[in-house]
Amino acid sequence: MQDINEGFAQLSEQLMLVAGMAYAVAFCAYVWDLFTFSKAAKAGLATEESTLQASVLAGANARGATGQGLETGPQDRGVRPSSKTHSGSDGVTAGDSMRYSKERRVVARVAVALTVVAAVVQGFAVVLRGLAAGRVPWGNMYEFCTTGSFAVVIVFLLVLTRRDLRFLGTFVVGLILLMVVAASVAFWTPVGHLVPALQSYWLIIHVSIAVLSSAFFTLTFAMSVLQLFQARREVAIASGKKDKLPVMRLVPNALSLENLSYRINGIAFVGWTLTLMFGSIWAEKAWGRFWGWDTKEVWTFVIWVVYAGYLHARATKGWTGTRAAWLSIVGYLCVVFNFTIVNMYFSGLHSYAGVGS
Repeated sequence: MQDINEGFAQLSEQLMLVAGMAYAVAFCAYVWDLFTFSKAAKAGLATEESTLQASVLAGANARGATGQGLETGPQDRGVRPSSKTHSGSDGVTAGDSMRYSKERRVVARVAVALTVVAAVVQGFAVVLRGLAAGRVPWGNMYEFCTTGSFAVVIVFLLVLTRRDLRFLGTFVVGLILLMVVAASVAFWTPVGHLVPALQSYWLIIHVSIAVLSSAFFTLTFAMSVLQLFQARREVAIASGKKDKLPVMRLVPNALSLENLSYRINGIAFVGWTLTLMFGSIWAEKAWGRFWGWDTKEVWTFVIWVVYAGYLHARATKGWTGTRAAWLSIVGYLCVVFNFTIVNMYFSGLHSYAGVGS
């Protein structure tokens, strides 16, 4: 058995601290972008509406002077035919398709660059942790948390190459920062060797898929929360009330968020199904049975049932809108409960995943 490399372990913790600081600065940049861009969008919209109103008034006067009819076209009614607007909203959004626009958002670019830097530093920290122990760094809650948050940021950055999800940066990077802080403060565990039950190649297969699936679930959780706020805002605006959440102008409409969240949840669900299957195979190898109603096994199955119900209800029973969002949120809360409460307070064969592993 390889000796523990204390030098690598210490360097890993220092790099994790640097990554946390970079995530904190990136989080502030995302918040800054969210508020400044929404204000700019509001000002631009007000200017455009004033121009449209002046144009409509001038056109009406001209038609009245010439005796022409007062029929109005789309622009005469103040409707702007743009992919950046949506029904029930008086503000500019990121676009229903979530494609990148030509508008330059310097602060958002800085935020993404800081996120990339933080991810690179955290990646080195995770690798060094593994090298220090001579194994994959997934043996306890500290390592699950640091590796899991790293998976979240990698998934976020990869999706960011195809869709303009910078509006999610505040929430996703905020969650990552929370996970890094929790790992360093509440779950810190010195580098050590794995217990015999974890010394298997199934650890790599089972845990890697679970971590990746949880990363996708984290993205959809953030989208579902934003969907609830955006849906409430759209209803308020449609009923003629004042927009109390102008910062949501940067966020796509609720339906777009729901559709993308549904697709990503479908991918994550496949991964969680494999997690459950491979976990059962590993349990048979380690303990001689596929299923034993251990607390961790039960909650892994509960998570699978919740997300299966979400996908089925939305696809066949018409559970759309806020109901679908709440079901997705409940599923992620089950993931968090399984990782924290079950690991820390429930005894069982998986107790080695606790803080003191």
